[in-house]
Amino acid sequence: MRKLLLGLFFLFLFQQAVANQISLTGTVISNGQKMIGARYMGYVKKVFVKLGDYVKREDDLYEMESAEFDIMKSQADVALEQSKVVVEFWRKRLEVIQRRKEKMEKKKSMLPMTDIEDLDTMAENTQAMLDSAQVMVEEMAIKAKQLATVYNYLKMKAPSDGVIVQKNIKVGDMVMPGMLTIMMVDMEDLEIDVSISEGMMKHVHVGDTVKVEIPSVEYHVDGKIKAIIPDANPMTHKIKIRVSFDKGTKNIFPGMYAKVMIKKAS
Repeated sequence: MRKLLLGLFFLFLFQQAVANQISLTGTVISNGQKMIGARYMGYVKKVFVKLGDYVKREDDLYEMESAEFDIMKSQADVALEQSKVVVEFWRKRLEVIQRRKEKMEKKKSMLPMTDIEDLDTMAENTQAMLDSAQVMVEEMAIKAKQLATVYNYLKMKAPSDGVIVQKNIKVGDMVMPGMLTIMMVDMEDLEIDVSISEGMMKHVHVGDTVKVEIPSVEYHVDGKIKAIIPDANPMTHKIKIRVSFDKGTKNIFPGMYAKVMIKKAS
């Protein structure tokens, strides 16, 4: 009899706890989804990943044909070197004129003023040519840097750690600027997306602790309401909330079914 009464007492407590909670269903999502698009038009030369691969930041994802860019980069590098040679030529020319001028000034009384004036004019013209050549070097350096940046984008690298969940390219495909080539998600930064009715808003506050369950892996953990998204659907009168939680060492993936228990406000 005592055991029966004790069992009824615990059942009553359980029912009370359940009555004080709101059980909601949601979906696990990644808060670090990366959509990688092509920056330039060209053919895909190599693809280094496949669906489901885990990649680290800076790992190679794919590479595009580079023949045309090789020529452009080589031309820019040559133009930069040539402009540096021109600068060096005018710099040495100016040094020679300056030395001649210094020697002539020592013998100023023995030489006509027109010779010194001619050297001054030559020095000014040479300085102007040197300044122009230095500007050209700066412009060529910028162009070479821009082409080097473009060249680097021909081999696309992973912007962060993650798993490849979508791959829209294969070797030989033509890609266009802005085309989605690969999608990857961060498997560590996971959240739960939950929709609630507007009548439940009085029970929900950012920062509240909630109970989280992932039934498929039998995982229970405390989570927190991270955000209330003010995007009420006029048809369903639902509002979204985001719940953050620690996945621990469990194999939890985006798209998995989740339960969230929220304590009712008094």
